[in-house]
Amino acid sequence: MGLRAQSARSLDAVRIGRHAGKLEFYRSAAVLSPVPAPNRVRIIGGRHRGRLVRVPDAPGLRPTPDRVRETVFNWLGQDLTGARTLDLYAGTGILTLEACSRGAALSVAVDRNPALIRALRGAAEAMGIDALETHVGDALIWAARETRDFDVIFADPPFAEDPWPALFGHASRLLAPHGRLYAEAGRMLSPPPQLSIVRHAKAGQVHYHLLAPAVPP
Repeated sequence: MGLRAQSARSLDAVRIGRHAGKLEFYRSAAVLSPVPAPNRVRIIGGRHRGRLVRVPDAPGLRPTPDRVRETVFNWLGQDLTGARTLDLYAGTGILTLEACSRGAALSVAVDRNPALIRALRGAAEAMGIDALETHVGDALIWAARETRDFDVIFADPPFAEDPWPALFGHASRLLAPHGRLYAEAGRMLSPPPQLSIVRHAKAGQVHYHLLAPAVPP
């Protein structure tokens, strides 16, 4: 989802706030992807590959590691030209920026933290990205009011929270017929019958999944 490359002692010192659970789970996965610099995250694919993006210093904030992102976008096919994406827990915004970099026609990002949304908008403007739409608000409340469908939905909530029953319900309604849901959690998820897991992997104690609308029998 700051972004400091720290020792285990430093990580323990910042385990505060609603993102604390995510920090704990990422400790064992951190070796997969060294962070480029404090408060920066790197886009790893597409048109803007290699671009470093500054993000605010928010307690407990940490992006999805590079190697995990590489796997996820390999699952999605790398080229998202024309796709509509939704990031319900945008955080650093790196998943949204990766989607834009790969040609998404519309990338909607939602986060509770206004500073993170402002930083994401600033990064997109600096790169000339005009496919971004941002909202400050609660993911579940926002999703409950949304009526558009999306080809890709990213869901990476704080691990200390458990929004999955409601989140799966909203995602299954908002997914396009051939859409995909990326879900990141501190445990293996059990989706409802209307969704099925098509890919799953684990980095440290972090489980990441790719789900699709279930095929009717």
